[in-house]
Amino acid sequence: MQKIKVMSEVLASQVAAGEVVERPASVVRELVENSIDAGAGRIDVLVRRGGTALIRVVDDGVGMGRDDALLCVERHATSKIRTSGDLAAIRTMGFRGEALPSIASVARFVLKTREREALHGTEVVVDGGQLVAVSDAGEAPGTQVEVRSLFYNVPARRKFLRAEATEFSHIEQQVRVHALAYPELAFSLTHDERLVFQLPGGSGLLERIRGLAGVEVAERLREIPETTEAGITVQGFLGEPGTSRSNRSLCYCFLNRRPVESAVFTMALRGAYGEALPRGQWPVAFLFIGIDPGEVDVNVHPAKREVRFRSSQAVQAALTSVCAAALQGRRAVPVPEPVPVVVPVARWVVPPEQRTLIPEPEQRALRHDWSDFPAAAVAAAAVAAGGGEGAPVEPAKAVAAVRKPAEVPFRMLSRLGDVYWLMEGEEGLVVLDCRAARERILYEEARARRSGEPLAGQILLSPITLQLAPREFDLLRPHLPALRRMGVGASEFGANTVMVDSLPPFWEADGSTAERISGLLADLREAGEPLTLRRLDDDAVAAAVARQAAKIPVPSDAAEARALVSSLLSCEMPYCCPDGNPTLIQISFQELARKFGRR
Repeated sequence: MQKIKVMSEVLASQVAAGEVVERPASVVRELVENSIDAGAGRIDVLVRRGGTALIRVVDDGVGMGRDDALLCVERHATSKIRTSGDLAAIRTMGFRGEALPSIASVARFVLKTREREALHGTEVVVDGGQLVAVSDAGEAPGTQVEVRSLFYNVPARRKFLRAEATEFSHIEQQVRVHALAYPELAFSLTHDERLVFQLPGGSGLLERIRGLAGVEVAERLREIPETTEAGITVQGFLGEPGTSRSNRSLCYCFLNRRPVESAVFTMALRGAYGEALPRGQWPVAFLFIGIDPGEVDVNVHPAKREVRFRSSQAVQAALTSVCAAALQGRRAVPVPEPVPVVVPVARWVVPPEQRTLIPEPEQRALRHDWSDFPAAAVAAAAVAAGGGEGAPVEPAKAVAAVRKPAEVPFRMLSRLGDVYWLMEGEEGLVVLDCRAARERILYEEARARRSGEPLAGQILLSPITLQLAPREFDLLRPHLPALRRMGVGASEFGANTVMVDSLPPFWEADGSTAERISGLLADLREAGEPLTLRRLDDDAVAAAVARQAAKIPVPSDAAEARALVSSLLSCEMPYCCPDGNPTLIQISFQELARKFGRR
């Protein structure tokens, strides 16, 4: 008896729809992308009951004739690719020819379209994948698609939908993403007769961000002018250091104006922010990356969310470089550029003849004990001073880059509690976290003294053995030399087993060692050895300066506090400590007025 049979066209379309149409937001995404490809200047989206009852997308694009209107609901019918060469260099949002027939197979589907020069349009009605009617229609130029009763004939899929509010939140996110990608187009979104937003076309990206993310977010962005590096063009906006979110709701990356998710972009942003981004936080980013379509494959995910690069490391390196330059190139508070002065250093930051650059109270505050800094950093400073490898470490021969104190644009008010100082700026109240400020100052001093020397690990009395899964062990083996340079004395110890006999000086041997090494392995796979080595080295310095900063007393008078702020503002990254937490918090006069009910 024959067991294998060819599926009916309707059933095959419903199976394909399971990959393309996950939820109502998938329908909105596909229809909006078709409108963009059609050259629309305005796109209006209306939904009811979270998209399950009705989704209507109207655009003023080029429209279609009757023949094209009938073909567009056939599987694998598309105007966007013709040959395999076109598939290797996709420049449009859609390309597979699966979206409309997949949607029409699981809903009651009505397409109304008219070309600009045509006297009348065409209406195509499809019910559950079956063509019901084709007729003339008197429509405005463009295309209107109505999708009603989504998944009415696929109850197994319909019962997995979430609450209407949840489904609509996904729809809203899809419209927002595409509105950001195309600020020159006008967008509107209506839900159950309520206008959610209406965005005029022709505005710039910053104005579109202001309309969708709010004025406060837009005011804390730094612009990335159009920059090309290694054949990759980058532009957009990044949140200034100290601006982050607990989720990725404001982290947008567009590749050739297509919204995508990629670990390459995530690691590049984390590398650019470095210690300015707290662990577990996401940056605020609106990035537009341009690359030759032949260097990227967008046909790897049914929903087109993921992409693959021919050279992901080159893309990551270029994006990290451009974003890091933008973050370090402009400060929210205007201060003069630091003047580097190389001088001998003992236990003071500056010698007596140079102390006129820094007020006396700040000189007292900047005294520190070199024993609290990583041995590798001190040794590197001694080598740089001419002592050579293996020479005794003498802080008096170390070298430091001393920055000219910056002008302080604040009026000192008073000390608050055991940690904070209050100041008045042009825009409102500014709160200084003195301990975080010390950490930043000491951290940048220590970084200036160290080089790329490997970390010196601390020998464990009892080595730790880690039993790994075969796949993890195979992935770890090539990176064992890198781990040893990071101060992790890891070596093979039998089948799928690793022995660790030393740890970096800022790690404690406890039950989390295996978890930490697993995290390092993940970083090595995704970010590459140099970035991970630098992050570990920075962690060592940050841990040392945090201990040192806790020992320095909070300024007791306005002169000491002003000197501290002056040194802080002369740092490369003055607005956050090495852990990414803010050093300064501003409360604007407008915000204070709102809290007191004033206009």
